[in-house]
Amino acid sequence: MTEKAVVLARGLGRRMQQARDDVALDSEQAKLAERGHKALMLLGSRPFLDYVVDSLMRAGLRRICLVIAPDADAMRERARRVQVAAGVEVHCAVQQEPLGTADAVLAAEDFVGGDAFVLANGDDLYPDQALAALAARDDGDCWVAAFSRDDLVRRGNIATERIRDFAVITASEGGELLGIVEKPADPDRYMRDGRLWVNMNLYRFTPGIFESCRRIRPNPERGELELTAAVEDMLEREPAGFRVMFCQGGVLDLTTRADVLVVEKALGVRRLCF
Repeated sequence: MTEKAVVLARGLGRRMQQARDDVALDSEQAKLAERGHKALMLLGSRPFLDYVVDSLMRAGLRRICLVIAPDADAMRERARRVQVAAGVEVHCAVQQEPLGTADAVLAAEDFVGGDAFVLANGDDLYPDQALAALAARDDGDCWVAAFSRDDLVRRGNIATERIRDFAVITASEGGELLGIVEKPADPDRYMRDGRLWVNMNLYRFTPGIFESCRRIRPNPERGELELTAAVEDMLEREPAGFRVMFCQGGVLDLTTRADVLVVEKALGVRRLCF
């Protein structure tokens, strides 16, 4: 099975930095929010990063690489402490400039080497069973996890209006990935079996993704090297080697200050394994 995981934890946290009068964070949470430190956000007495690592460990992913900024000393220190407490490998790879998600993936190339790996966001907490299913794949294919829009609303903390900004996943009858459509004007046209399937940036990649990350050009509107463009490049080169895993459950997303209290409440009964 796959043992390596890459976690994108460099995000600038601009939406987290935006103050809101209707969200009452405690003083420590407010300081972290002002700096955009989502992965270090305290939920109870533990940083969000601890919950992310806990979920990866439960899935059997015990060699973890955090993609961070050059000056992320607090993240390095937390990674060191988690490694000691949890008994897993926690490495840090530096993305020198915030050039986009594809560039962030490239920062972890040395860590990955020639192995397959699971890629996840550092500000999302995915269902344990989705992570475990990706880690259990032992084939040579790439996989993308697809989440039902209804599950994300009912069983996560992502409102319907926010999902309109997410990309949707299209697949063949046999489950091969056909494409990832960014912010479609009419998302319902992409429904499959009565459900709309959403991309939450959870993948199982082979090392071939790095070549695609190097081949793409910046998005003309946003100026970033986007991972979805690299996925499209892989599809063009190997159309039969990318599959969709349809997942059950919601995702806890830590993007804004309003998310902090909701996620903290949802995790109130969860016990970590370290």
